[in-house]
Amino acid sequence: MKDRPSDIDETVLAATLGAWGIEPVLLTHAPVAFGDHHWVAADAEGRQTFVTVADLAHKPHCGRDAAGAWTGLSRAMNTAAMLESALGEAASVAPLRTGGGGTLLRLTDRYAVSVFPYVDAPAGHFGQVLDPGARRMLVERLTQLHITRAPLATPVHDPALPARGVIEVGLADPQRFRADAGPYAQRCQALLAANCTALHAALGRFDSSTARLTSEASTSPATAAVVTHGEPHPGNVLDPGGRTLLVDWDTVALAPPERDLWLATDAPEDLSRYAELTGHRPDPELLAYYELRWALDDMAAALDIFGARHPDTADTRQAWEGLVDAVTAPADGRR
Repeated sequence: MKDRPSDIDETVLAATLGAWGIEPVLLTHAPVAFGDHHWVAADAEGRQTFVTVADLAHKPHCGRDAAGAWTGLSRAMNTAAMLESALGEAASVAPLRTGGGGTLLRLTDRYAVSVFPYVDAPAGHFGQVLDPGARRMLVERLTQLHITRAPLATPVHDPALPARGVIEVGLADPQRFRADAGPYAQRCQALLAANCTALHAALGRFDSSTARLTSEASTSPATAAVVTHGEPHPGNVLDPGGRTLLVDWDTVALAPPERDLWLATDAPEDLSRYAELTGHRPDPELLAYYELRWALDDMAAALDIFGARHPDTADTRQAWEGLVDAVTAPADGRR
């Protein structure tokens, strides 16, 4: 997140890092990504680590509430740490373990802390168009992940939308977005009203595809589950086209490979390369399904923000831009 959170005590956060043997003399807020909060910790000798604070109240893909999200996020971080031994440090940036062997610690009832090696490498950004060489390298990195044996801790991806109710309530009653909630509330009202019919149709398509995926998952080799990253866009890649290190593992889960592939490439030559390496030919319907699911997920997250009191900040501006794209992509039928 770009906004510095006012309800996280950085003194308490610095003390929590002692569980990893880190005694920071400098804790610098890092305004990057969207969803989690980040800092860079530097000790007296200048050694750096990357600190992530997850908001358990807003991790629906990990659990329905803070307690469930703690369990789901713990499993995801443990999975990422165990995958590192199979993938190697040259493929991923995995969470470090505390002296007690954990990968996640509570900061408060709402927030949880994980720590990662600090890697001095250029980062990609969401929406970035990779050149063919970098794109191919990302597909090959995902291939390496997908053929890796799943750790026992690996979460199982649930195709159902965890926050679907937020979308349904918004479509049923756009006027629930009251002007006094904040600067984007009435914009949400107008956006949903203008696209209501198309969005209901998109939800119908999503339900039909979910039913197909659920019924075929246990019988069809085409939907065999592999370890997927969940969000392998360039923003979650360090040094794309070079070392191509995968970061941000809170969405790791067993799922069809298309869950990753749609976000990595739509180039036929890349998908053919994946089929050559794995023996699995990506299913165009599943690629489209996971793209639609992404848009609906983004929509739910943004509507949750704008249905409550909210200010006008860098984060809410980013959420609004994401909401417009999420609403208009299914409505326009764009892949």
